[in-house]
Amino acid sequence: MRILVLGATGYVGSRLVPALLERGHEVVAASSSEPCPSRFTWGQSVDWVQCDVTSTADVEAALADVDAVCYLVHSLSRRGFSGPDLLGAEVVRRGVDASSVTRLVYLSGLVPDVPTGELSAHLASRLDVEEELLRSSVPTLALRAGVIIGAGSTSFEIIRQLASLLVVQPVPWWLRSRIQPIAVTDAVRALVEAFDPEPGLVGSLDIGGPDVQRYPRLLAAYSRAARLVRVRVPVLLAPTAVVAAGAAGLVQAPFWTVTALVGSLRHDMVCRPDATWTPASGEALMTVKEAMQRSVAGLGLEGPLPSDPEWTRQRSPLPGLLPTPTSVRAGASLAWHRLRSL
Repeated sequence: MRILVLGATGYVGSRLVPALLERGHEVVAASSSEPCPSRFTWGQSVDWVQCDVTSTADVEAALADVDAVCYLVHSLSRRGFSGPDLLGAEVVRRGVDASSVTRLVYLSGLVPDVPTGELSAHLASRLDVEEELLRSSVPTLALRAGVIIGAGSTSFEIIRQLASLLVVQPVPWWLRSRIQPIAVTDAVRALVEAFDPEPGLVGSLDIGGPDVQRYPRLLAAYSRAARLVRVRVPVLLAPTAVVAAGAAGLVQAPFWTVTALVGSLRHDMVCRPDATWTPASGEALMTVKEAMQRSVAGLGLEGPLPSDPEWTRQRSPLPGLLPTPTSVRAGASLAWHRLRSL
């Protein structure tokens, strides 16, 4: 099968492409920026195309002569991401319907069991994109994932940097929601299986590892894997906006990405019992402990890649004591945003 991977240079995409090649597929790797094959070990083994998913012409050109599409695009790193993300989904869905594509797969987010109006902007946007793509006339599958564990993953890097920077870790009283993380190796395995001719699933399917736990335990799991002695202290007065700004100021991840993700922490993010992916091979899914250990040790897909964003490898010179350049920029951005809203 010839598969177009939209978002091939991102965290999941850069790990998915070689897995698809190993399975025997041909891959067209698409990115919004000018292709740079030398960044990737697999760069010379695929066809490249530059594609802005909001451009009808770019999408039409990218879809030429492909059998299937894997949609991994999102734009959390900037404000107002919901509009562009939905527009991209609309353009791609129309392009797929007008092409010879026979399969569409989207990596979505776990959807909490709450009214749609209570979803965070991040999760609401993921669901909007999912629903738009599922309107396609071709068989479409949305794989819903929560926290993906692996060095370079945005969620993991936020956990890693917070756990590393803060010896004493304040934990908001409301941060007791349950989560079901998945190792990136297993997430990639689910995506690869989604392109197998059988069973050809459609609709939405949740993917998660075997462990369901609360966020403080996830912080503790990283600390244990990294052999760090850390203390977590409950904090009663910690509004979501303050927590989001504080976390964004401490870590090196893009400011708007962090604040968008923190806004999603209030809800349980667990798989639906009646709609959860089970590996076709029957091979056991990786536990949080094993995934954390592999991430810290830099093993397999859980390890960092040279193509991962530079910020995932940055460290603060005096963790927890001095503001980083990111925190200064984040604070200035937040202050300006608050002033404009007055």
